[in-house]
This record gives sequence, C-alpha cells and structure tokens, in this order.
Amino acid sequence: MAPRGCFVTGTDTGAGKTVVAAAIAAALHARGERVAVWKPVVTGLDEPGDGGWPPDHELLARAAGRSDGDVTTATFGPAVSPHLAAEMAGAMLELDVLVRAARARGSGADVLVAEGVGGLLVPFGDFTVRELAIALGLPVVIAARPGLGTINHSLLTIEVARAAGLDVRAVVLTPWPGEPSVMQRSNRTTIARLGDIEVATLPATTPAAQDLARAGASLPFDRWITPA
Repeated sequence: MAPRGCFVTGTDTGAGKTVVAAAIAAALHARGERVAVWKPVVTGLDEPGDGGWPPDHELLARAAGRSDGDVTTATFGPAVSPHLAAEMAGAMLELDVLVRAARARGSGADVLVAEGVGGLLVPFGDFTVRELAIALGLPVVIAARPGLGTINHSLLTIEVARAAGLDVRAVVLTPWPGEPSVMQRSNRTTIARLGDIEVATLPATTPAAQDLARAGASLPFDRWITPA
C-alpha cells in the first residue's frame, strides 16, 4: 500500500518544484505532523547559491525539521541532468535503490513529500522520473510557472503523467503575484478547464521555514496527499 504523501514534479527545471514541496512539508510540520522529505538526486552543488536560497536538499530539510543527510540519496557537483552527472562521476543510479531509499525515509513518518528532478521525462539512466513516480505510487502534484508558455507545458506534463497511469491531483502555479495579470488568470482557468485538473497558486516566499509554512498553508494539500 502506498504511503500517505505526494510526489511533486514540475513542467521543467526551475518551475518551482522544490518551493512547492518545501511549502507543503513546512505547513505539515508546523501543524505537528511527522514529515519525511526526499529528493532522489541533487545536482549543481558546484554552482554558486541563488539569492540566499540553499541547495534543494537543505531547503527541504529545513522545511520538515530534518537534517540535510535525511533528504537525498545522491549529490553531484555539475549542474547537469542526473544521468550525465552520475556518468561523469562514474556512478550508476538504479530504480530499485532509489525506491528503497524513498520508502526508508517515509518509514515511521506520518506523510512523505517526495520531489522529482526536472520534469517527468528527465532520465536517471535507463529509467526516468516518471518510472520512479510510478514505482512510489504517490499522488502527483505538478509545479508550473504562471506566465507565458505554461499552458502547453502544464498540459503536456498532465498528459504524460496520466498516460502512465499516475494519479495527478493538482497543478500549482508559482510564484503567484498578489495582482495577477489578465494572462496569468487566463492561464490558470485554461489549464484547469483543458486539463480537467485542480489548479492552485502559491505566492512568492522566502527560504525561511516559517514563511514556507505560511505559504504552504494556503494550499489545499490535504486533498493531494490522501491515498486513492
């Protein structure tokens, strides 16, 4: 039986997956739940930080009140796809190893918030993020940008996920402005209509756990983390 939780993916790299996952985890943690967070691979650790934001595994750890080492299974320096990062390091990423790692993180927790890498078709080697999501059996939440291009990217991601039998619960547009434009509002309603999907919004936040929790509390994530 799949654990209670969700798998956060994105339309592509930089679409806000880690912020969405961290916001959900922080909001759950703030209300007293034992939250496990997990991201299979973190790349780009050789790159300078981005405006005060820590690496993904550190942000997720802060959000859930965990240590950095509890969050990810493999880390690499170059900012490249996981399959290339592993190849450059002389390593191999295996699906069963990652699945066991995720389940071990979730053991003993009330809820598991897992985050993918890039989009659903990003390769780890001979398998993709999508195969990992299928193996974990968690409901899927898609992070997407609110601006131009997001309709196509979001609908493609929904279609790729559903074609594989994944249970897609919602799209989260982020960072959602306080005064969205006509285009941004239209993007939200159009994705909801054409994708037959719930579309929520997450405002801009800081990396501080309390700010992530505050932002995450605005999301109806309880509908997304309950097993079908």
